[in-house]
Amino acid sequence: MTDISEVEILLVEDNPNDAELALRALKKNNIANKIHHVKDGAEALEFIYCTGAYAGRNMMRKPKVIFLDLKLPKVDGLEILHKVKSDERTRTIPIVVLTSSHEERDLVESYKFGVNSYIVKPVEFDKFAHAVAQLGMYWMLLNKQP
Repeated sequence: MTDISEVEILLVEDNPNDAELALRALKKNNIANKIHHVKDGAEALEFIYCTGAYAGRNMMRKPKVIFLDLKLPKVDGLEILHKVKSDERTRTIPIVVLTSSHEERDLVESYKFGVNSYIVKPVEFDKFAHAVAQLGMYWMLLNKQP
């Protein structure tokens, strides 16, 4: 974990193996030192909106990108996506859905709600690590934000 006031990437992932692999891939490639991982949708919303356990966090210090799984406990990823993208305070935060869902409904709903990118997680370890590293490089080093 990192100082929560300086988060660049918010990783919202309930699968501990996928989370560990994503964190390792990002750090191995020196993409972001300031990553914060949350394990469910409720904690993600608390972090983003500075409530609950994150009430002391400054909401003006937004993550540069959110990597969001869709199938989450407590609050589902589509609900988080919809809330963030429909709120004036948070709508400019890029959100990349990183999911194992191949469901057409999830893809369509994600884009309807304003997702910036929708990636289906590769099953193979090396391909998943490579995909996360590429995502991190694009969103942290190449993408320009307002």
